Amino acid sequence: MKLEQIYTGCLSQGAYYIESNGEAVVIDPLREVDSYIERAEKDGAKIKYVLETHFHADFVSGHIDLAKKTGAQIVFGPTAKPGFEAHVATDGEILRVGDISFKVLHTPGHTMESTCYLLSDEHGKQIGIFTGDTLFIGDVGRPDLAQKVSADLTQQKLAEHLFDSLRNKIMPLADDIIVYPAHGAGSACGKNMSKETTDTLGNQKMFNYALRRDMSKAEFVKEVTNGLMPPPAYFPENVMMNIRGYESIDTVLERGSRALDTRAFEAAANETDAVMLDTRDVEIFAQGFIPNSINIGINGGFAPWVGTLIPDIKQKILLITEKGREEEVVTRLARVGYDYTIGYLNGGIEAWIKAGKEIDQIESISADQVAERLEQDASAVVLDVRKASEYYAEHVIGAENVPLDYINDHLSQIDKDKTYLVHCAGGYRSMIFNSILKARGYDNLIDVRGGFKAIKESGKVEVSNYVCPSTML
Repeated sequence: MKLEQIYTGCLSQGAYYIESNGEAVVIDPLREVDSYIERAEKDGAKIKYVLETHFHADFVSGHIDLAKKTGAQIVFGPTAKPGFEAHVATDGEILRVGDISFKVLHTPGHTMESTCYLLSDEHGKQIGIFTGDTLFIGDVGRPDLAQKVSADLTQQKLAEHLFDSLRNKIMPLADDIIVYPAHGAGSACGKNMSKETTDTLGNQKMFNYALRRDMSKAEFVKEVTNGLMPPPAYFPENVMMNIRGYESIDTVLERGSRALDTRAFEAAANETDAVMLDTRDVEIFAQGFIPNSINIGINGGFAPWVGTLIPDIKQKILLITEKGREEEVVTRLARVGYDYTIGYLNGGIEAWIKAGKEIDQIESISADQVAERLEQDASAVVLDVRKASEYYAEHVIGAENVPLDYINDHLSQIDKDKTYLVHCAGGYRSMIFNSILKARGYDNLIDVRGGFKAIKESGKVEVSNYVCPSTML
């Protein structure tokens, strides 16, 4: 038997490939599926099943394309109602793959169709459980996402279902079973996940707050629902794509990977409502970019930030990227349902400059220069765009907090006539913030390189420590 976790850092997502005696399964695959097919071909194996733990919200799964390309059968757990051909398994059903088997465990709570797959080896010993978003390392799945699908499901009801699923289906299993979740730290599908991506069930019974044996259902519901932040706006859209179906990734890549010369790119920008998305690193972007373009760097939390800040997944997008990374960017957009990239600037920003086109810039200063700028301009304001919880934990005294996550809700707080020294934790989010406001006519924005970490290390401005209110956790 071969078992491989295929972890994608930008989504904090774990897919799985398991092969036995010429047959294989893929669990919760990403949108681009060729790598799974190549793995199976290398092993001389046929992909028999595509197992889905639930209808995902944070990414578009590759189940449909993978089934079409391999003939594999898509499997969902009980109560699922997919809009395409799939096998809806019964609770306790056994799926045989080569010499191994998977037992279907219906575990509603994160969503009502949520299902875990219990793996037994060729000797019948239970050795691992693929828990999807039911059980993470250090946490459990948030019980509020399915509210977007069905109005009669409250997070209270879902949390109660999750309590029962964990106690009745998962906690009775042997301590030496390995837990293989769908996500790790950084995912918005939970709130307290570990950076570790696997663990024994026994350890989770000891250290995962949600698996305490002495916890009542009421206590569980309170702890699991406390401090949940609103999910990104694209989550419900991804759920519906996963339920109803979607265009092939091949079609999306073909449309998005069209090379446009400067004239065609400019015409497309002027004649459509396309967002110009520049995915270069922040410091390079600041030095020169196409006016009105938005920076979300490919080397950071790219896909989730696109999903948070571009509310319409059908929005047309034009790309400015580093040379050679065009297809990668289109792929990563498609992972979260942004299928309408209509081309990229051939030759990148260098071609734009060579053609004599206008460029814009954002001033960027070091953390050591912050105090000096504040002395030079008494009206200047330090603007902290981190999450409220980060701000309340520790921040520059006198700084205003406008979290990037909710930028559209707080634009009225920002005075176009004032100078703002903008920072986040390390510099990634602040440049996103600055580029968005720059495109909307805010010109007095100065980016602080290295963010709060660098400011604190400089020791040149005073920092305050607050205890974070529970509502901000």
